[in-house]
Amino acid sequence: MSTGRLAGKVALVTGSATGIGAATAIALAHEGADVVVNYSRSRAEADETVAACQALGVRTLLVQADCGVEAEIKAMVAEAVHILGGIDILVNNAGRTRFVPLADIDDLTDEDWDSIFRLNVKGMFYATRACAPTMRARGGGLVVNVASIAGFTGGGSSMPYAVSKGAVVTLTKSLAKGLAPDIRVNAVAPGIVTTRWVA
Repeated sequence: MSTGRLAGKVALVTGSATGIGAATAIALAHEGADVVVNYSRSRAEADETVAACQALGVRTLLVQADCGVEAEIKAMVAEAVHILGGIDILVNNAGRTRFVPLADIDDLTDEDWDSIFRLNVKGMFYATRACAPTMRARGGGLVVNVASIAGFTGGGSSMPYAVSKGAVVTLTKSLAKGLAPDIRVNAVAPGIVTTRWVA
């Protein structure tokens, strides 16, 4: 049985194979939470995240799911509820970009806008909506959305990315109003973090 501030809680961290997501999953495990590690393509790295969490004495569940597809999110949450009993904490970390200088507006495609918004904005909404019932059933929950300083500055890796992160800030405010008081919804807005993604 794990000990720590979050012992008895279950946390789902989307996009937790690498970078900020992996570090978050391990930090939650360090505090005693059981962890659902999610990945879309990086299986080897996801296995490493799982091993790091398990080494801290918590239960872990590894689930492959594209968080831009609502059906896959629903299946992941259902699996977590079945195996771990529910979800108390959701960290909406999964995201994508395409590196396009801001001045190159002619280089942006509909696919850039659609794929980035599908994961970065709609995916966060889908995951929150899927987790809300189990959080309420367990007495309440916490959602943390990973936005970006780009959502405030308009800078960053590309225009669609910056706009999507601005949308995440507004989505967070709307979800916080809509899900209160049982579910708290907050966001963090990191600057550049030297992960593999940035490199």
